[in-house]
Amino acid sequence: PNIHTLLCTLHANMGSTALFFLSLFTIFSWISADASTTSDLLWPQPSSMKFGTAVYSIDHDFVFKASGAGASSNILRGALTRYQNILFDVPPPLRPSGNSAVPTGTLPDLMVEVSSDDETLNLNTDESYTLSVTGGKGSLTAQNVYGALRGLETFSQLIYGTSDDGRAINEVTEIQDKPRFNYRGTMIDTSRHFLNMKTILTHVDAMSYNKLNVLHWHIVDDQSFPYASITFPNITAQGAFDSVHVYSQEDVAMVINYAKNRGIRVIPEFDTPGHSQSWGKGHAGLLTPCYSNGKPDGSFGPINPVPDSTWEFMSSFYKEIAQVFPDNYVHLGGDEVSFNCWKSNPDIQAWMKKNGYTDYSKLEEYYENKLLDLVENLNKSYVVWQEIFDNGLKIKMDTVIDVWKGGNWQKE
Repeated sequence: PNIHTLLCTLHANMGSTALFFLSLFTIFSWISADASTTSDLLWPQPSSMKFGTAVYSIDHDFVFKASGAGASSNILRGALTRYQNILFDVPPPLRPSGNSAVPTGTLPDLMVEVSSDDETLNLNTDESYTLSVTGGKGSLTAQNVYGALRGLETFSQLIYGTSDDGRAINEVTEIQDKPRFNYRGTMIDTSRHFLNMKTILTHVDAMSYNKLNVLHWHIVDDQSFPYASITFPNITAQGAFDSVHVYSQEDVAMVINYAKNRGIRVIPEFDTPGHSQSWGKGHAGLLTPCYSNGKPDGSFGPINPVPDSTWEFMSSFYKEIAQVFPDNYVHLGGDEVSFNCWKSNPDIQAWMKKNGYTDYSKLEEYYENKLLDLVENLNKSYVVWQEIFDNGLKIKMDTVIDVWKGGNWQKE
């Protein structure tokens, strides 16, 4: 991988730890190897690649050029500027790769042709591209801007330093590449450990250098509610660690736009009915009061699925989320729901008896399906954690199950 992967991830902390070690491992693998083939520089490895024997120098007159229907894309223009800076402002790998290190010519430019101006970013977005650097000409073609982004990353990784402090690239007969998996993501948790904006954006940069395309933002949890809700500002005021450790609407929009400009979707997670203690601090009546010896004991359990006020809140809240986060998917959590508080609460006991429920997993099923219906009516698709399936809940067939635990998930 290009050394700029390491330089970027060094500045990221907890959210980028996994990417850092991944990049570090592959860089040291490259250094300790002979570096005898050009493909050693590439991470991840393209679908197919063929290299020639020519070597082209790249001087400061090098430029990117754009053509095709997507040439005027602001995403593409920003990427070309960004990679121009990466080529000349970030130290390249210090050893040449390939059979020859003596330039036989100069590469004056890379023509980037983007066929479509469609900037839709979703699970089915085409990220394929074709790259060639041969005969003194560079060509990158892609169906849309996101394929071009992946090709630009590959091109930047192929640049290496020469003994005279210059830059060069080996002949690329042809690289044809497309992702093996449509979903390639990382998750950050900003509730337990608040991450400042610089760290999040640095993490997104590291993702782009590794051609990852989904940021799963576990934005709130029991510990804090740092999302600045427009509709329910008191939840943020009471549920965040403090007024400083909060993501404003401007912050959220910045993360979404910054990620999209790098071909990365942002899927937010608002985990309920458990993992919601921070929600209840600023919205009375949302959580279930727990009872001991027939009296409230002052503690609270999961969100209370029984009162109409819960669903009025959920309807308003997720309507806001659907407007703020443009991705097709919302992660609804659903993991680690304890039934103890529900079991202790006389109002829930009475409701279950009235509705013929005897199993608290059926109460959870009631909650989840009502929430799925609500989100579906907002034209969003949904993801839930694995426990919902493990617990035998009957949920909508189009629900995406997020597997995070071992056991028998393969058999299931």
